[in-house]
Amino acid sequence: MKNWIKQFTSEDWIIVFAGAVILALAAFFPDLMPRMPKTLTSVNDWLSAGYMYLFVLVLTMVTSAVLGRPLKWIPLSLLIIFALTLCAQLLANIPVVKEFGFESVFFAVILGLLISNCFRLPEWMKAAVQSEFYIKIGIICLGSTILFSEVMKSGAYGLVQSLIVVFSVWYFAWWVGKKMNVDPEMRTMLSSAVSICGVSAAIATCGVIKGDNKKLSYVISLVLIIAIPMMYILPWLAGLMNLSPEVTGAWLGGTIDTTGAVAAAGTLADHGHGDTAAQTAVIVKSSQNVLLGLAAFIISLMWTYQGVGDKKNGQEKPTLGLIWDRFPKFVVGFILASLVFSFCFETETAKAVGKVTKGFQNTLFSIAFVCIGLETRFREIFSKENRKPLAAFLTAQTFNIVVTLVVAYIIFGLIKPAIAGM
Repeated sequence: MKNWIKQFTSEDWIIVFAGAVILALAAFFPDLMPRMPKTLTSVNDWLSAGYMYLFVLVLTMVTSAVLGRPLKWIPLSLLIIFALTLCAQLLANIPVVKEFGFESVFFAVILGLLISNCFRLPEWMKAAVQSEFYIKIGIICLGSTILFSEVMKSGAYGLVQSLIVVFSVWYFAWWVGKKMNVDPEMRTMLSSAVSICGVSAAIATCGVIKGDNKKLSYVISLVLIIAIPMMYILPWLAGLMNLSPEVTGAWLGGTIDTTGAVAAAGTLADHGHGDTAAQTAVIVKSSQNVLLGLAAFIISLMWTYQGVGDKKNGQEKPTLGLIWDRFPKFVVGFILASLVFSFCFETETAKAVGKVTKGFQNTLFSIAFVCIGLETRFREIFSKENRKPLAAFLTAQTFNIVVTLVVAYIIFGLIKPAIAGM
């Protein structure tokens, strides 16, 4: 009994319980959930920012107290981290910046890096630098936005394409990374980022494998930087190849790694003539997002099993109990959140709650990336060690572009029209 109670007081389970409380508040008391402002031009914007800070502060203080961590410097440390997060949010919402597809997490990393590389981080500042904590809570919140009914309603074609693309591209990226001698942590994060849904997949995978946050920072930077030229080049190529709007949208949704860039690219491809490409792109992207839960679960099992059963390192025999003990519990929280909001709520209610939790999740991710930036040095990101991951990422992304184009053309250009004409 004591062992059972002890298990539920571990950091992993405390994070799951904290995530459950946040989702309950969002579902039953949405007005209590904070919202990050996009500007600071009014009193209400400042009040919203202040409330968001207080909410995150209470969340951090309560969980830290339960885990027996020092509390003294958390309020001041988090205030500085939050101020940088707010700056990242404001930068991402500048119209010109928004048009180019840069997201708040990108600026969050950059601001954190600038601070850590220009100044020496004092010890007291490290009190709230808890990137893994914010990432895991954010992923549980992400689960509430993944609704199976929406994907099925969007059509089986997008889901079939996503299944083929995700698993084939993930395996290829893993194989290429192995051939290029990229370490297992880095290539697992790279494979997930390229094949599934970019930033969210990389974050989830890093949490699953307990990866190095500096490597995660590098992967996220790659995803966001590479997505920008793709957002403009792929619609142009689709026009040159005279692809139909549906095939174009399926291609864009399956290759571009950020949802915002996918929607923008789809709009560019439509050229003001309807919105078929944009809608199809978002549908396919949503289908891939749904597979994040399945992929995270499979990666968790694979990583946990290998870690437990590595006899070379003298580790224990991989029994089911031991695998469960090592299994990252926030993945359980993520899957449960998706199941509960998919099957226990009306779709419209779940979507309304999802909008609230998505905003909070984005803020937590931005806070986490400020923390990662504060822990990272530029020379580590741009070191010789990262040249091979860059080559592996670009090779895998090229493969992704070609394979997704072929699969999209077969499913949306041949099979779907043929079935519709029967």
